[in-house]
Amino acid sequence: MRHLAYLSVLAGCLLAALWLEPIFKVNVFRRWRRLILTLLPVIVVFVAWDLAAIAAGHWTFDPEQTTGIVFPGGLPLDELLFFVVVPVCAVLGFEAVRAVRGQPAGDEES
Repeated sequence: MRHLAYLSVLAGCLLAALWLEPIFKVNVFRRWRRLILTLLPVIVVFVAWDLAAIAAGHWTFDPEQTTGIVFPGGLPLDELLFFVVVPVCAVLGFEAVRAVRGQPAGDEES
């Protein structure tokens, strides 16, 4: 079970943030293009950063706490999912605060 530790933390993060979508009607997933445009730079930059750190020997992952699925360059699936899950949670939180405060996102239809 320890090999699912990283995924368990990510699942906890998602569970802590997903309720914001229906309760505050933030429509993060409905505006999927906007979400992808937000996620892409984060994923690209941090995957490159991790790969460079792994190659230099500055960064490692405990194989006992990850799924064991590893991409070329030594990047575990769990770490790649981190670069998706954490920004999604942050966007959900940001949009919930924005919705509660009544601040427009700027892309509303007239």
